[in-house]
Amino acid sequence: MKLNKFLFVLLFLSCNFNVVIAQNRQVEVQLEPIEIDGLGGTQSYAFGQFDGKWLIIGGRLDGLHRRQPFASFDVAGHNTDLIVVDPVAKKQWRKSNLSLPVSVREQLSSTNMEFYQENDQLYVIGGYGYSPTINDYNTYPNLCVINVANVIDAIINNKELSPFFRQIKDNKFAVTGGYLHKIYDTYYLVGGQKFIGRYNPMGPTQGPGFIQEYTNAIRKFEIKDDGNEITIKHKDALINEEQLHRRDYNVAPQIFPNGRFGLTAFSGVFQKDVDLPFLNCVNIDSSGYTVQPDFNQYYNHYHCAHIPLYSSKYNEMHTLFFGGIAQYFDDNGVLTKDDNVPFVNTIARVTRTENGKMAEYKLKSTMPGLLGSGSEFILNNNIPTYENGVVNMDALEKDTTHLGYIYGGIRSSAPNIFFTNTGIQSSAHKQIFKVNFIKSESTSTNELNKQSQNGLGMTVFPNPGNGEINIQFEMKVASEVTITIFDISGRLINQYFLGNLNEGNHNFQTNDSFQNYKSLLLKLQAGNKISVQKVIKK
Repeated sequence: MKLNKFLFVLLFLSCNFNVVIAQNRQVEVQLEPIEIDGLGGTQSYAFGQFDGKWLIIGGRLDGLHRRQPFASFDVAGHNTDLIVVDPVAKKQWRKSNLSLPVSVREQLSSTNMEFYQENDQLYVIGGYGYSPTINDYNTYPNLCVINVANVIDAIINNKELSPFFRQIKDNKFAVTGGYLHKIYDTYYLVGGQKFIGRYNPMGPTQGPGFIQEYTNAIRKFEIKDDGNEITIKHKDALINEEQLHRRDYNVAPQIFPNGRFGLTAFSGVFQKDVDLPFLNCVNIDSSGYTVQPDFNQYYNHYHCAHIPLYSSKYNEMHTLFFGGIAQYFDDNGVLTKDDNVPFVNTIARVTRTENGKMAEYKLKSTMPGLLGSGSEFILNNNIPTYENGVVNMDALEKDTTHLGYIYGGIRSSAPNIFFTNTGIQSSAHKQIFKVNFIKSESTSTNELNKQSQNGLGMTVFPNPGNGEINIQFEMKVASEVTITIFDISGRLINQYFLGNLNEGNHNFQTNDSFQNYKSLLLKLQAGNKISVQKVIKK
């Protein structure tokens, strides 16, 4: 059955939801476009910054990768320039990386590298791209250390680059599409994959074949760097083939309700047994990791620009997400599910309150187009932050504060272009957006997504396509479960009493055909938790 025959719409009615986050500090943003002459588009790149200037490294110069192996991730799309951007003076400089040692320039021409800046040093790990050395596509098993200040100066003043790059090889760093962060004194390489060979949507055994290995891991290590010699001390990795099977997603630094620093891995792709995004998230701290209970994230599933903000006054953690790609989007006030996982323009936030509960909100503002995938948020250096890079929300005293900038990413001409992509339906976006944070005392600025809180994670799909309906959901505690189906006018069609179900994942398939109905309303009730979805056949 073709997925685009059906559109799934989630409709929230006035049901008895247990809303655990009723009111909290509201967040609103304003995007202000900035143009810089000569600056092209780049997506899925690495960056560092010094003295208000950015250093852009690697990434792609084109849009969404094509399905055909001969055209996907082609060499012409590699960014082989090192680019410096001054967003205040509105200037840009660039210098080819061809003068760098072969192993360095190959890695730094790749896409989806993991990176983290520590003072003047930018640590860059992995990345995927074509390697002339091995005459194949590769995930690079390297750590490259870059002196950001000196490289920026060398690019602007046309000096030699090589002295400011150092590189070591370590097979545990052969990762692309993950995240590199730091919790206290330990580096965390979260998720990602090793991909060797040309991309082929037909699978690894079809010519040309490829190797794809998810790390399924949080890899931990320490870096000792005296400015000359780099030493890596690996620690025991955390492995979970179910929950850490993630890549091309968002991992953001967090401050948890107990005041400890950590990370949250939000959504990501793909679930181990189905090619759909995760809806849950994983909290990581120095003691380990846990899956966030009773929370699902419906917006912003792929890697996009994001901003973490924390209020110690209210002990609230907010993470903002800007556009990208997601399985769900808002359509005139209705949450809509599309299993083709389209490009979206949604700006949303996920908030964790002092009791550890999380909820998702949609902001009134949206991206000015189908933008955000593969973009980065680059912080304004004057913004007060905590030691782990989280913005100090209480210190934002003005009504409007310039937080930083969003640069690059993919601009798509339509939500779903993957199956028709010939290379002209999307492009690497060259626009810079100045991000302004706007204070709001209102408690209704952001729209609460109630589905994010009930913990049921309900999904509905007509499979097979003969009118029968499948419903998948998760039970946190044993409860009486009832599924009720109405027509669009609210007339009862059928009701299924599933009895007392144990905690865990459940799948229910109706025995009835609903071919005569263009629209159906489904209500799942588990104890006092309720999910309602409207299924529209197209």
